[in-house]
Amino acid sequence: MSFLSLAVRDSSTMLRRNLLHARRYPSLTLNLLLTPIMLLLLFVYIFGDVMSAGIGGGGADRSEYIAYIVPGLLLMTIGSTTIGTAVSVSNDMSEGIIARFRTMAIHRSSVITGHVVGSVLQSVMSVVLVGAVGVAIGFRSTDATALEWLAAFGLLTLFALALTWIAVGMGMVSPNAEAASNNAMPLIFLPLISSTFVPVDAMPGWFQPIAEYQPFTPAIETLRGLLLGTEIGNNGWIALAWCVALSALGYYWSKAVYNRDPK
Repeated sequence: MSFLSLAVRDSSTMLRRNLLHARRYPSLTLNLLLTPIMLLLLFVYIFGDVMSAGIGGGGADRSEYIAYIVPGLLLMTIGSTTIGTAVSVSNDMSEGIIARFRTMAIHRSSVITGHVVGSVLQSVMSVVLVGAVGVAIGFRSTDATALEWLAAFGLLTLFALALTWIAVGMGMVSPNAEAASNNAMPLIFLPLISSTFVPVDAMPGWFQPIAEYQPFTPAIETLRGLLLGTEIGNNGWIALAWCVALSALGYYWSKAVYNRDPK
């Protein structure tokens, strides 16, 4: 069997393993998925009218705020879902299964690849579910073309891949599942201090650089531009640069830790 065939076969096996784990123990994924859904319902139905008046500059109409908040929460959903990846990887590292895999005649990187592909698939499914909730409460994107929808889906997938690699690295360096969950908390915290809920211009001057110069804000603004027709500017290229940089960082970090000889 060729090197490529062996890698694909073993990675597919590890992918099935991780998807079976997610199906048998769905509580972690569901708990993490509930966070963006609850925030969506809370901000739309509790603060929606007031926030719409502030953002739209007109009367109170929560539809304005629904359109504004959904793109950000789609990306926040990805951050929430990948925390489960960090926990899953940490469990594998601490429970000894990785040591067992090292002794088997399998492709060395297939274990990590299975985690990454499985997490990206779960992130995409979670985004679809949160998007469906957004549509059910009034989100509409009538002006987006098929190409713009495809670009939006591609951006979400790339962002999921980037955060997944970072989550895998966090899981590998964490001594247990609790530490992995805590280490991955920035993946939920950063969207809270981005342009998810309010425009960056509405924040205090000293805080605006914190919200602007981070991976979530340019990705959110790009997604809004694709789905709602707002100005994208340089945010598209910045978002792609963040995706590539985080993916490369997470990949080499995870590979270095995984290839390290166990103590």
